[in-house]
Amino acid sequence: MILGVSAEQEELRASVRRFLADRVPITAVRALMDAADGGDPAVWEMAGQQLGLQGIAIPEEYGGSGFTFAEQAIVLEELGAALYGGPYLASAVLATNALLASGDEAAKKTYLPGIASGELIATLAFTEEDGSWEPDATRLTATATPAASASAAAASVVGGWRLDGRKSFVLDGHTAGLILVVGRTEAGLSLFSVPGDADGLTRTALPTLDQTRKLARLDFAGVPATLIGTDGAGQAVLSRTLDIAAIAQAAEQLGGAQRALDMAVEYAKVRYQFGRPIGSFQAIKHRCADLLLEVESLRSAVVYAAAAVAEDSAEVPVVAALVKAYGSDVFFHVAAENIQIHGGIGFTWEHDAHLYFKRAKASELFLGDATLHRERLATRIGL
Repeated sequence: MILGVSAEQEELRASVRRFLADRVPITAVRALMDAADGGDPAVWEMAGQQLGLQGIAIPEEYGGSGFTFAEQAIVLEELGAALYGGPYLASAVLATNALLASGDEAAKKTYLPGIASGELIATLAFTEEDGSWEPDATRLTATATPAASASAAAASVVGGWRLDGRKSFVLDGHTAGLILVVGRTEAGLSLFSVPGDADGLTRTALPTLDQTRKLARLDFAGVPATLIGTDGAGQAVLSRTLDIAAIAQAAEQLGGAQRALDMAVEYAKVRYQFGRPIGSFQAIKHRCADLLLEVESLRSAVVYAAAAVAEDSAEVPVVAALVKAYGSDVFFHVAAENIQIHGGIGFTWEHDAHLYFKRAKASELFLGDATLHRERLATRIGL
C-alpha cells in the first residue's frame, strides 16, 4: 500500500480547507444549526459542481471523479475539522458505498451520477428504535407484492416490495431524496430503495446532542420499495458499507481532534496567568504533548485504513474496527481536554469548544461505540 501523501493530495487538502474556510466558517455552522437540513444548499451545489467532492471516490463510469478512498478520507478530515453539517457522510459515503457494494448495475447507473453531482442526496436507513448497529437487530419487514412473488425479475421493478416498520437515528433521513433501507425478507437481510416522498413514509426530525448533524425517525406503512441487489444478500453488502463508513468517520474524528488540539494550544499561548502564558506551565505542556501523541497516532491509523480501502485490502474489516474505536476515544478525549485547558470560558455557549465536544460524543455513538468495535475487532482476529 502507498502510505505517503502526494503533491496532488496536498493540493486537494488545501483546496477543500480554503473552500470550507470561505463558505462554511464556524459562524455559518452556528447559523445552520437551526436549519432543517443543517447545510447550505448553495455550498452543497458548489461542492458537487465545482469541486466534485461528492463524487470523488465514485468511478468515472457512474459519473464520479474516479479517485480512491485515500483522497476521500482527506476530504472527510477537513469536513470534520470544520464541523460541516451537510449530508456528505450520509450521501457520499453510506449510500454510495451501499450501492457500489450491492452489485446492482441498474441501481448504480440510476442513482450514482446524481449523488456524484450533488443533485441527489441519499442516505442509509439501518438502525431502529434500540439504536443497534448489529444486523440481527433489524426488524423492519419487506414483503414482495403478488406480482413480484410470481417472478424474480418483477421483484426488481419499482414498487415490487412493501416495507413496514420504523428506522431511527437516520442521518439526514428527513431531507434525503433517496433512502436505502435495510429490511428483512424471508431470505434474510436485503437492501431497498425508497424515494423520500414515497406514499406511506413519515419522516420526523429528531432532537440531537450535536446540533450540527441531523438525524431522523422514518416510519414505513406499506411503503413501496425497489430491491437493490439480490434478495437476502444484504449482510455482505452492509458489512462492507459499514466498515468503510467506520473508517470515513474516523477520518472526520481525526479532523475534529486536530482542530480541537489546535484551539487548545493556541489558547495556551495567549492566556496569561501569574504573568506568563499558561502553556509555559509543565502541567499544560504535558497535557498538550499527550494530546498531540494521540492525534498523530490516530492520523497514522486513518492513513493506513484509508489506503487499505483504496487497495481493496483484506485487512479492511480489521482496521475498520480498530480505527473507529481509537478515533472515538481520541476525539472525545481531545475535545474534553480542550474545554479543560480553556477553563471557565470553555464551558460557555459563545465558545466553539462545546461544539467539538458534542460532535465527539455523537460520533462516538454513531456506527457503534468503541466497545462494540473492540468486540468486532476481537472476533475478526479470532480472539
